Amino acid sequence: MKLKKTLLAITLLALVCGLAACSGNGKASSQTKAKGEEFTVGFDANFPPYGYKEGGEYVGFDLDLAAEVAKRNGWKLQKRPIDWDSKDMELKSGTIDCIWNGFTMNGREDNYTFSKPYVDNSIVFVTKTDSAIKTTADLKGKTVLVQADSSGLTALQDEKNKDLVASFKEMTQVPDYNNAFMTLQAGAADAVAVDIGVAQYQLEQRGKDKFQIMNPPFHTEQYAIGFKQGNQALRDQVQTTLDEMKKDGTFLNIAKKYQLEKSVIAD
Repeated sequence: MKLKKTLLAITLLALVCGLAACSGNGKASSQTKAKGEEFTVGFDANFPPYGYKEGGEYVGFDLDLAAEVAKRNGWKLQKRPIDWDSKDMELKSGTIDCIWNGFTMNGREDNYTFSKPYVDNSIVFVTKTDSAIKTTADLKGKTVLVQADSSGLTALQDEKNKDLVASFKEMTQVPDYNNAFMTLQAGAADAVAVDIGVAQYQLEQRGKDKFQIMNPPFHTEQYAIGFKQGNQALRDQVQTTLDEMKKDGTFLNIAKKYQLEKSVIAD
C-alpha cells in the first residue's frame, strides 16, 4: 500500500511540474493582461539606442515605448535584461512576456507571434574614418566584427551575401557592439556590421570624426515585438495601444528623442 501511495505521489508531482513547465511562471500566456499585472520585457542591455544602461537606469527607445504601453494599460513594467543568445528560452519559459529590443522579424515569422513592424532598419558596415575601405569590395581580406545572434549576423548569413562573407579574411562574433567599436577603434579589426540606428548612436558617443558609415546599406529589414508563438491576445493588446500612440503623436515624439524618426514606421 505504501508503494502504491508513493507511486501516486510521484505521478501527481510529475504532472504538476509538467504543467508548470508548460506555463512557465504564468507571466506569458495567451490571455490579455489586467490592470495591476506585471508586463515583463526582455531586452539586450547593450543595444543602444533601443536598450541600454545610463545613470544606473535601463533606458532606450524600445523601453520608452514599452513604458508608455504599460502605463496606458495600468501594468507594472518589468525591464529584464537578458543574454541575447538565451532570448528564446526566456520567452518559452515565461520569464518574459515579449522580446522588445530591435528584434528583426524577417525570417522569423513562423517562430513568434509578432506585432506589426515599427522600424525599417538597415544593416551597414562601419569603418574608421582614415580607412581606405569605401565599398563592400574593399572588405576582401579584411576582418569584420558582428554581434553574436544579432540582425547583423543574420544579414551576413543571408544567401545573397554568401560571396561577400567568403571574401573576408575573418568574420568574428563579439558579445556586444560596445566591444565591437572599441576593437575597431583600437585597430584590431577593419569593419563592423551593425544596425544603422546603433551605428549612428555609437558615432554620436565616440565621435563622428573617428568612424564612417558605408553607403548604401548592404541589407534592409524590419523590427517588431516578438511574443511567444500563439500569444495573439497579448500581442493584440499591445498593438492596439501602440496604434493609439502613433495616432496621438507619442510614438514619433519618443522616436525623435533617440533620433530615430527617419527609421520608424509611424503610420
